[in-house]
Amino acid sequence: MISDSIEPTIKQPLKKKLRFNALGKWLVFLSLLLLAGGGGFFIYQQTVVQPRQQARRNRQTVPIARENLTVTVTANGTIQPEMSINLSPKTSGILRQLFVKEGDAVEVGQVVAKMDDSNLQGQLLQAKGQLAQAEANLQKLIAGNRPQDIAQAQAQLNEAQANLQKVKVGNRPQDIAQAQARLQNAQSQLQQAESTFQQNDRLYKQGAISERTWLDSQSLRDRAQSQVLEAQKALELQQAGSRPEDILQAQATVQQRQQALSLAKAGSRIEDIAQARAQVISARGTLKTIQTQVNDTFIRAPFDGTVTRKYADPGAFVTPTTAGSSVSSATSSSILSLASANQIVVNVAESNIAQMRLGQKAIITADAYPGKKFAGKVTQISPQSIVVQNVTSFEVKVKILDDKENLLRSGMNVNVTFDAGTLENVLVVPTVAIVRQTEGTGVYVQGESNRPKFVQISTGLTVNDKTEVRSGLKGSERIFITFPEGTRPRSRVPGGSNRVPGLGGR
Repeated sequence: MISDSIEPTIKQPLKKKLRFNALGKWLVFLSLLLLAGGGGFFIYQQTVVQPRQQARRNRQTVPIARENLTVTVTANGTIQPEMSINLSPKTSGILRQLFVKEGDAVEVGQVVAKMDDSNLQGQLLQAKGQLAQAEANLQKLIAGNRPQDIAQAQAQLNEAQANLQKVKVGNRPQDIAQAQARLQNAQSQLQQAESTFQQNDRLYKQGAISERTWLDSQSLRDRAQSQVLEAQKALELQQAGSRPEDILQAQATVQQRQQALSLAKAGSRIEDIAQARAQVISARGTLKTIQTQVNDTFIRAPFDGTVTRKYADPGAFVTPTTAGSSVSSATSSSILSLASANQIVVNVAESNIAQMRLGQKAIITADAYPGKKFAGKVTQISPQSIVVQNVTSFEVKVKILDDKENLLRSGMNVNVTFDAGTLENVLVVPTVAIVRQTEGTGVYVQGESNRPKFVQISTGLTVNDKTEVRSGLKGSERIFITFPEGTRPRSRVPGGSNRVPGLGGR
């Protein structure tokens, strides 16, 4: 019985001691666990949290820098010929020959086609003959009369003067004596014929002769009487001398021959020579007009280029058309179309036109040739703007410099990048950091306690993601490009609603 009571008493203290030891172990373990957690938290703060916070602050602001900005202007354009025309004759006609085909390269002045000129060749020969005749007549008038012509005129004058002298002097005594002798001879013949007639008249009355014999003797007597009268009149004329009318006529003839001699010696009149010169000029003009018409039948290339289309074959009837016309009725009556070397035409935005200049270098790329670049330069900047859908731009033409293989063809779409120069050592900020406020355009710089502070700036050119700052910043500031959650400033534009600042309000 005793042994049974003591055994429970000993077991109770032992149980209490065991419980105390277990609790102490748990307390020690918990303390060690707390110490380990606090150390880990401290290490986590130092190695993870603080670097992340510092990195976040660094990502929110960036320093301002000075850089060299290469300024470029990019625009899209199309390839077009510098010149493109439809070739046609000056006058309607039949196409006789065609010397080129589509795709042929031609040089300026090269004959590409020939029109029928058969109707002009006759006119050309006639005009040449008229010119030769007019020139010969002019040379004759300039040279004047030949010595033989003057001698002939002198001889005719001498003859007229001698005749006048003869008429004035009258008939010579010898002429009068000769007339008297002819009268006496006629009278003698009349006496003989009268005697013969009287004798035959008696015999005829006696019936001794025939009537025919009697008539013959009568006829001889009458003829002799007529000769006597004629001789008497001739003698009277010789004795009377020249009539006044004959003298006046002889004098007029002398004057006429004198004037003819004077004209022969004086040569051609100035007025006649001038008229002959005018006829030569007129003949030359006619010949030149016809020669030009003949030359116009040769259709020549007005510039170096390539034949792009053929519209007519030999034997076709072609007519004059507007060179730049693209209407089907116009091209169908033309001979062919010709295009010069290609160029690029781009539309540059109004904001970039100030960066463009003649001779400016350009890099050309085309989707048809990936990775290949072509060189060019600006040849023309349009002085007149183009407005399409309320967008203002200017047409700029670029010459292709290094396309020897003719890879760039008319109608292709290309991208052109212009070299607008370099801005050296300029202050730049990220474009996303620029915001607009009521007081103007500016950026937020890092102020006290890392709080953003708005500073107004004056901006210049924007190249890619950077913008030139011309004034407002010293160069040592750090500017915000992003903001902590809940601290993002909002743009305030006069007359408009509040909005998130530009591209930088992330």
